[in-house]
Amino acid sequence: RSRRGSAGNTGGTGSSGSGMDAPSAAGLGGADPQLQRFIEVETQKQRFQQLVHQMTELCWEKCMDKPGPKLDSRAETCFVNCVERFIDTSQFILNRLEQTQKSKSAFSESLSD
Repeated sequence: RSRRGSAGNTGGTGSSGSGMDAPSAAGLGGADPQLQRFIEVETQKQRFQQLVHQMTELCWEKCMDKPGPKLDSRAETCFVNCVERFIDTSQFILNRLEQTQKSKSAFSESLSD
């Protein structure tokens, strides 16, 4: 098995993970439901780990001037703000994608009527 999107890929967390995982999940249509659920859970874990990796890398680059034995208050504040903005941005993008999907499905349903 190849783990293409796990380590070192910081650019396309959502697209590479979902593009690679969706066909394999769809191909298991007749498989055991317990196996399907296990694969879904593991896929979610992998996506979460990729997000944490991305967030850590981004915030480290932005906030850490010179590593030392103790985190100064400026760096700590920077990390907190960076993580909060990362989460806000991720949530905003997810909500926007959901709205786009809903509007596309509503549009395609209106065309089929």
